[in-house]
Amino acid sequence: MRIALVGDIGRYALHDGPGIRTTVFFKGCPLCCPWCHNPEFRSPFPEVAFYASRCIGCGDCMPACPEGAIDMERPGLIDRNLCNGCGICVQVCPGRALELVGQEYEVESLLEILLRDRLFYEISGGGITLSGGEPTAQMDFVGLLLGRLKGEGINTAIETNGYFPWSVFAGILLDYLDLVLFDVKLADPAEHRRIIGVDNGVILANLARLIELRPDDVVVRVPLIPGYTATEQNITALADRVRALGVKRCSLLPYHPYGLSKAEHVGLAVDSSLPEKPLGPKEVARWRQFFDWAELVEP
Repeated sequence: MRIALVGDIGRYALHDGPGIRTTVFFKGCPLCCPWCHNPEFRSPFPEVAFYASRCIGCGDCMPACPEGAIDMERPGLIDRNLCNGCGICVQVCPGRALELVGQEYEVESLLEILLRDRLFYEISGGGITLSGGEPTAQMDFVGLLLGRLKGEGINTAIETNGYFPWSVFAGILLDYLDLVLFDVKLADPAEHRRIIGVDNGVILANLARLIELRPDDVVVRVPLIPGYTATEQNITALADRVRALGVKRCSLLPYHPYGLSKAEHVGLAVDSSLPEKPLGPKEVARWRQFFDWAELVEP
């Protein structure tokens, strides 16, 4: 597959691997984490985001919509059951209150953008990070892109939830990756299924295979989400599990409410139990001690 749906391209990123990087956010994710920081990339289809604070109330979008999905009196403006993500309304919005999330790229056109900052990668020890959403949801395209990047001598990393078919990942992607940032969230399979929508058996099995093959190139990342992952029972179980697998490096990702407003922009329900303030340093320090056996990598 030579075409992929990309939600965003973040240049000059400093938190998605070493050095200065460009991060590609692919659309589509098989998990449904209530705390997702990038909920606008969860759907595998283009979406129209609505920013109410920018809307000037002109109403130009209503007659422009071929599906009749827009009503100025509707909370959130857009009927998500009718909207097909065509983006025609975006083109006529003078206040940029409407934005299309999701653009198709061919390998060559995306590669051209990513190589623009080659000098920054070289002087900083940076490179390209593939994120999302979940980049392995578009595995064939990602494999082609990574192959071209490695041919250009670019450092590559992937941020993944680990929910992918191992044989395809190992056959198409692994040889082209310098770093795998691997998220683990919940230790209990039943809780993982109830909260996130899928069992964690595949995820943990894939992590075990990765550690066996490339132990020095994997960073296990644990999101610290109040009421969900950041409980003593879960953190204890996760720390014991990944330590037993031979994980060497971990990163703790403190909760931030940034994703809540982004979910509202694309019409997704927001979990009201999630706090409106980020996790503080004292709370993060509490959980760090459970991973004192590992090299802790700052996010």
